[in-house]
Amino acid sequence: MITRSTLLHLRIPFSIFLMPVFCFAASQVEHLTWQMYFAVFVILHIFVYPASNGFNSFYDKDEGSIGGLKNPPKVKQDLLFTSLIFDVIGLFFSFLLVNWQFALLVFIYGMMSKAYSHPSIRLKKYAIGGWLTVGIFQGACTYLMCVLAFEKDFLTDFYGFEVLYKERHLFAAALISILLLGSYPMTQIYQHEEDAKRGDKTISLLLGIRGTFIFTILFFGIATAGFYFYFSTFQDEFYFWLFQAFLAPVLLYFVYWTIISWRDASQANFQRTMLLNVLSSLSMIAYFTIITLMK
Repeated sequence: MITRSTLLHLRIPFSIFLMPVFCFAASQVEHLTWQMYFAVFVILHIFVYPASNGFNSFYDKDEGSIGGLKNPPKVKQDLLFTSLIFDVIGLFFSFLLVNWQFALLVFIYGMMSKAYSHPSIRLKKYAIGGWLTVGIFQGACTYLMCVLAFEKDFLTDFYGFEVLYKERHLFAAALISILLLGSYPMTQIYQHEEDAKRGDKTISLLLGIRGTFIFTILFFGIATAGFYFYFSTFQDEFYFWLFQAFLAPVLLYFVYWTIISWRDASQANFQRTMLLNVLSSLSMIAYFTIITLMK
């Protein structure tokens, strides 16, 4: 029986914030089937991501707000066991419904998420190491594992790792990592006190509140230029401008939040961070879903 505390710490609804990478991959492949789309969605968002959330919560034992939980309940012992069971279920369905290559990438993702949180390694306590781990594995690695699954052609069984060598997919994977490397520090901006208490010197803590905003602006500028090149080269410039239209509310809110936080650091709080996450996630999910349906 899963306790209420454990169910909350799995933070299944929080997986929506990682869904844009999945949707981006779906919009860029040639052999997408809706059966595979929903299979990969369930594997990642119902099992793999919640397993990672639960494992992280078990070792962090946060007392303050965390992503998706304003007032996290006290961690129960069954959380660790449940998160590992979710990992095993995710791997089982990865192998059964997709292929061993996809399952291998899911396994690597799971191991890196554990290295991020486990006290024996705890990459999270290193500003640069933790930042790169999240940016690369929640970004490029996830994009490529989704592409590998989506490119499965039921007429010819499946493609292997060779599908990942395509120039467009490597470029897209790099782009999504740049986007995450820019946005991830914003998700830590309200946790400085909690992270410092645990000895976790996160990238946002290292940069400070104002530095985090500036850092994110720089990376988003790089990502925007990259998306312009990507869509102009591999699809059509129209898709870039449509992307900017969908992201306009996010940009307006971010500018507003930057201004008020510059004047009053207390505005860099949990509620405003979650609002930015919701706006950006829903905007990108909507955009990538629409261009997937347009294919």
